This record gives sequence, structure tokens and C-alpha cells, in this order.
Amino acid sequence: IRTLVYDYRVACQMSFTTQLHVSQMEFMKVLFAVLSSSVEDGKIAPVPEVEPPQIPEDLKSAIKSGKVRAPTHIISTISDDRGLINEFGDEPCYAGVPMSTIIQRGFGVGDVISLLWFKRSLPRYCTQFIELFVGIYSLLISLFGTLCNCQICIMLCADHGPCVSGAHNTIVTARAGKDLVSSLVSGDFHYPPETFVYVYQSIFLFGNRIKSRDNRDKRVQLLQHYAHTHFPSVKYMEYAVQVEAYTLSKANNLVLNVDGAIGSLFLDLLAGSGMFSKQEIDEIVEIGYLNGLFVLARSIGLIG
Repeated sequence: IRTLVYDYRVACQMSFTTQLHVSQMEFMKVLFAVLSSSVEDGKIAPVPEVEPPQIPEDLKSAIKSGKVRAPTHIISTISDDRGLINEFGDEPCYAGVPMSTIIQRGFGVGDVISLLWFKRSLPRYCTQFIELFVGIYSLLISLFGTLCNCQICIMLCADHGPCVSGAHNTIVTARAGKDLVSSLVSGDFHYPPETFVYVYQSIFLFGNRIKSRDNRDKRVQLLQHYAHTHFPSVKYMEYAVQVEAYTLSKANNLVLNVDGAIGSLFLDLLAGSGMFSKQEIDEIVEIGYLNGLFVLARSIGLIG
């Protein structure tokens, strides 16, 4: 009896579902007929078929295929560290002026500031005013008793374009609306010497990510040429060159970089001038006078 009752209920449900399906089909036929007649009578305007929009390609795939590129947020038009290929070789430029031209024409720090800050070469009386205002001459003379040897280091190291992290920090801070001094500090603040040595264990004076044995840093060559021409002795530089010969046997890019060149020539400057005793030279090195040249040069570049 239970089986018969169950079969009867299932049969009723199937019959109801079939009737409902038939009723829906009949309703759709009637609805279609009414709508068709309404369209023919002009009571209802048919909606035109719209072509569905194409789904855009995602950014990652488009960049990979080369169809699009990420927009450039900022372009440096002041210092170009990609190098200029000319009769002087591959060398950085300040506002389109090669470094070798700056040295050969006897440009001063004021001329470099005019190129990096104002993007043009100002008349000499303007650049002299900048040098007098900054007090760069009196500062260097009071520290070292000589001008040109230190000035060339400052001019050659003021090329901090957008490729270094400090310049990135300065750019970001400036675009955030901070003042010039705050922007400079954000880009110029690094580890103190003791912390730097503790973290990195050593300070690398050899090696470059771009330059190699066959593609030397033009700044190093300019410094070496200047030293051989004007310095009475270059024993520390010659020692650095001997070390470079050993490092190049290990890797092709372990060349003497501009930091190592300036460091060795700074010692040659102090020792060759005959104005400092051995104890005074040791004190100057320990205090970090050499870092002052890098800070001053880097500040000029970051402000630009």
C-alpha cells in the first residue's frame, strides 16, 4: 500500500510539472504574438541590438606585449648620467655640457650650480656672485690652503640625477609639497660612517654597475689626468691603480670608481702639499673632511 501511495504522489507531481511547462510555453507564445503585433502597429519601438564592448586587456599583459607603457611621472632635464658619446668619450653631462668641457674651460662651482639649478650657463659675473655668496672659496682655502684640487672633486661629483636613491627621496619629498631644505635632508640623510661599516662591513671603492674594464668612468679619468698634471706626487693613486689591476682579474666590473679615485687623491693632496704633518693628516681623515666634499657636491646635485 505504501508503495502504491508513493508511486501515485510521484505521478501527480510529474503530471503537474508537465502541465506547468506546457502552460509556460503557451504563455510565451501568446506573449510573443502580442508583442509582435504591438511592434507592427507602432505601439512599441524595438530596441536596437548593441554590440557588446570588448573586454580590455589587463595592464600587466599589455606592458609585457609592448602595447602600452607605464606613464613617466618625472623626467630629469638637468643631469644626464647615461653619458654622451663624442670626441671626449662616454661621460656624464650637466644640462648638455660634458664634464670634460667644464674642466677644460675652467668652470667653477658657480658655473656648475648655474647648469644644475638654472639649466643654463650664466655669465661669469653671475657665477662669481654665487661663489661669493656661498662662501665656497673662503671655506676651501681655510680648510686646505688650496682651491682647484678640491673644486674639481666637487664639480665632478655633483651629478646626482634621478638614478640614485637619495635623489629619489628628494624628488618624492619635493613633490609632496615640502620645502627645499626638508627635501634636501630627506635625500642626504644616510647611515653615519660607523653604522654603515657595521651594516655593510666594508666600503666599496672598486666596482661599478655600469662601468667596466672596457667602459671606464670618464670622471675617474679626468681626475687622474688632473692629478698627474698638477700633483707633485700621486703615490696613493698609483697604489689604487695597482689594487684595481688585481680586482679586475676577479671580475670585469671591479674598476676603480669615483669614490676610490677621490679618496686616494685626497690623501695625495694632503701628503703632497707639504702643509700637513702625519698626525694632522690622520686627524683629518678620522674626522671625515673628505666626506664634506661629497656632502657639498651631493647637496648641489640634489637641490638641482
